[in-house]
Amino acid sequence: QKGFSLIELLIVVVIIGIIAAIAIPNLLAARRSANEGSAISSLRTLHGAQMTYQATTGAGNYANALTDLGTPGLIDSVLASGTKSGYGFTMSAQASGTGTPATFAAVAKPVTATGVTATGTRDFGIATEGVLNGGAAGAITLGTGSFSGGTPLNN
Repeated sequence: QKGFSLIELLIVVVIIGIIAAIAIPNLLAARRSANEGSAISSLRTLHGAQMTYQATTGAGNYANALTDLGTPGLIDSVLASGTKSGYGFTMSAQASGTGTPATFAAVAKPVTATGVTATGTRDFGIATEGVLNGGAAGAITLGTGSFSGGTPLNN
């Protein structure tokens, strides 16, 4: 009569199930939060890379594509591919014209915005001025050298 009874084992399994039901959503939320932090940091990196590109390689204009920043090594190859930490990055630039300065904008959108496997819940954008904006998924749209939607973030 050594060992555990079936009832005792079932009680342990139920307790483990309850703990898992509490812990898993918190782990998924932490992952989404980490992805959003990475997207914010990547947009700041893109802004700095654009400023360097304009002052050196771009002859006063900004890069039109992420690969243009990846080739001289201003950003890492993962970010230059357009997807990093569950976020997709797009960028556009407007060359300087008569009386208009060059501009650029970059937007980060979650690859999966809903469900259990969501990689993030907010869009982020940054433009020439360097103000980082954020909003609910789908709130930010990219134009030529600008974006619309979202509100400035304080971080």
